[in-house]
Amino acid sequence: MNTKESRHDYLVLSRGQWDKDAAKADIEAAIAKFYEWYERNVKAGEFKPGSRLGTEAALVSKSGIATDGPFGEAKEIIGGYWIIVARSLRAAAELAAQNPCIPHGLRFEIRPLEAERASAYNVTNETPNA
Repeated sequence: MNTKESRHDYLVLSRGQWDKDAAKADIEAAIAKFYEWYERNVKAGEFKPGSRLGTEAALVSKSGIATDGPFGEAKEIIGGYWIIVARSLRAAAELAAQNPCIPHGLRFEIRPLEAERASAYNVTNETPNA
């Protein structure tokens, strides 16, 4: 059995902000370690590339388009994303827990990516209840 077949994609959202009392040199060192860790895992096939997010945002809804935020509190800001390829949510979380930025205040939310298309007849987080 090919182990890659049993692996799934998990979205990683970088949340939060750096500790207010962290020295810039410590943050810069954590960022350098992060990119080494990240690039090593992309090369190994454990991660799929992601990106930092810009500071501008737009909110699109049936009410229209809003481009003047803020759309969330500072603690809820998403700073970036990437994908972890793992056998389970737990395995993805354990890999994300190795992120060198965690000791300096950043948090990471890991969510499974669903391959199945949405349907109003299958209750999910984005469809109406039955």
